[in-house]
Amino acid sequence: MKEVSITVPLKRVPGQVWYLALLIPKTKVSTLDLGKDRRITCEFSNEIQIHCALMHDGKGNFFINLNKDTRKKLGLEVDTLVEIKIKVDDSKYGMPVPEELQTAWQLDLDAKGLFDQLSMGKQRSLIHIVGKLKSSEKRIEKALIILEYLKSVNGQLDYKELNEAFKASKNV
Repeated sequence: MKEVSITVPLKRVPGQVWYLALLIPKTKVSTLDLGKDRRITCEFSNEIQIHCALMHDGKGNFFINLNKDTRKKLGLEVDTLVEIKIKVDDSKYGMPVPEELQTAWQLDLDAKGLFDQLSMGKQRSLIHIVGKLKSSEKRIEKALIILEYLKSVNGQLDYKELNEAFKASKNV
């Protein structure tokens, strides 16, 4: 698998939807065989690896959003130089799937089928909802709520309704 190593600064980009990002020149990633969705893994200074996407900047180059948690873990501030290794992400979902969600899928094949019919972005979003939780018990709970919700709406995901399902489960 091809890999690109570069050092780039974390930049604040005013007036955009994305505010802190790593700006990646097109020439640096042109050797990678990027898919349509440009999913990559990004390893930072041999410490942390994240699954993300190379986003177009509208000028022919790319950027990588870094959320607050990742910036905090790496101790990054604006204009800090960041050493990164970029590889094409060839995993099925473009991110790691929590073991608890995989187990829930095995227990409920109908719900797994509905999950598989969702767009890749929606699949990643639901995986992220489960995966961001620290407690295994909470991950199991969220996974089961998501799968029950998908069955109740025949796979027609509505995030507001899903949030209501999360709230309703707390009242039971």
